[in-house]
Amino acid sequence: MVRRRKDTARQENQVVAGRLREAADLLREQGANPFRVNAYRNAAVTVEGLGRGVGDLIAAQGLDGLVALPHIGQGIGRAIQEMVRTGRWGQLDRLRGASDPEGLFRGVPGIGPALARRLHERLGVDSLEALEVAAHDGRLESVPGIGKRRAAAISAALATLLGKRLAPARADMRHRPGIGLLLDADREYRDKADRGELPRIAPKRFNPEGLDWLPVMHGERDGWNLTVLYSNTARAHELGKTHDWVVVYSYDDHRQEGQQTVVTESRGPLAGKRVVRGREAECLAYYSGLKRGAG
Repeated sequence: MVRRRKDTARQENQVVAGRLREAADLLREQGANPFRVNAYRNAAVTVEGLGRGVGDLIAAQGLDGLVALPHIGQGIGRAIQEMVRTGRWGQLDRLRGASDPEGLFRGVPGIGPALARRLHERLGVDSLEALEVAAHDGRLESVPGIGKRRAAAISAALATLLGKRLAPARADMRHRPGIGLLLDADREYRDKADRGELPRIAPKRFNPEGLDWLPVMHGERDGWNLTVLYSNTARAHELGKTHDWVVVYSYDDHRQEGQQTVVTESRGPLAGKRVVRGREAECLAYYSGLKRGAG
């Protein structure tokens, strides 16, 4: 029995370390910062060298136990938690071009196939972290079929899956990139994609021919690590917006992962301008400030 437990722990650690190394390899191929690449490789070495299963460590000490290890900060620690608790890692799926947010959401207690699809289409999120932010800032309750009680139940389930205590919405609102940063990253991504200067991946979803059509950009701005991609969602394909909607993933070693979608607004005072979905009021203030400055 003891031997079996040790073998299981070793296998679990090898799986986690293998995913960290795969992420490092993909990031290197996609032109990410070498320091970020090495961070994942060093974390893989740490996990492989543990004298116990990483799942046992999380069960006993939570995120703090992971962060206390060499080469594992809060960002990588949360990634390891996600792997252990859900069996998946959304960031790695994106790097592979195999992101399946509806499948990921179905792993949350209380979310079935129909609701998973509505969540993805209405909120435009594809990670558990981004779904949790939507639960905290009130957007989750705007999805048909979800009231306050159901939203609270889903939020609690996400907190358990992510190994976190529920945090007030204001904390999430503070820790996210500014409008100017997001719009600048969107502009750089679209310019480089148009010029063919970015590496491309072949997404597994909505790509039966297996074409490597999806440009990906990694970078750093104001302390945030960014991964930028065109939206490869069912809704974007349905509306013909796969080369208009741009998804910006942002994270560092101290803040939770964020996800923002930048689109071309089609109505109202911002018509024709690039706008961060869900943050239209901030965008209006941003563009008004630019206009005043130009005047």
